[in-house]
Amino acid sequence: MLSNAFSKTFGKATDEQLIHKALAGSERAWFGLVKRYEKRLYNYSLRMTGSPDDAMDVLQDVLMSVYRNLASYRGDGVFAAWLFRIASFRCTDFFRRRNRQFTNTDDVDVLDDSGADFADTVDHIDSNKGLTKMMSLLPTEQKHVVELKFFQHFTFDEIAGQLGISSNTAKSRLYAALKKMRQQKETMMMLKEGA
Repeated sequence: MLSNAFSKTFGKATDEQLIHKALAGSERAWFGLVKRYEKRLYNYSLRMTGSPDDAMDVLQDVLMSVYRNLASYRGDGVFAAWLFRIASFRCTDFFRRRNRQFTNTDDVDVLDDSGADFADTVDHIDSNKGLTKMMSLLPTEQKHVVELKFFQHFTFDEIAGQLGISSNTAKSRLYAALKKMRQQKETMMMLKEGA
C-alpha cells in the first residue's frame, strides 16, 4: 500500500493534473494515480476472475498498460472510464489466455432498464463472496457489464464506449446476466430448503 504522503500531496489534485505531472516524469504523481484507483481496479479484477491471485495479476497488467499508454489518454473523456476500458481488455485477455469459453448473448431482447430486478437479486445474496461466486458463473461479456454498471456506476452509454458495443447490447447483456443470477439464487434457495 502506498504511503499517506502521497495522499496528502496529491489527494486533492485532479486526475488530469496527476496525469500531466506523471507524463512530465513525476513518480509521485504516477503513484498518486495508482493509489487513487488501485482498490477499485483490484475489486473489479477480483469480481471478474473470482481469484485473489488472478485479480492481482490482472491488476498488474492493467497498471502496466496504463503506464505504457498514459500519453495516449486524450483527456476528452473521464479518466476512470478510460482506465476501466483498459481493465476490461486485460480481463478479456486473461480469459483468452485461460481458454475460457465465451457465450454470445447479443441476441437477448432488451428489457426495461429500471434496475429494480438487480436490487431484488443482490439484496438476498448473503455476502460479497456469494456475489463473486454467482458472477464467476456468468460469461465474461456479461460479467463486464454487471461490474461496470453496478460496482463502478457507469452509464450504459459509458459501458458501451468502453466495451465497443452499443448501449442496447450493454442492456441486453446486463439483463441476461441478472436473469441468470436470479435463477442461480432461486436454485440455491431450493437446495437449502430441501436440505
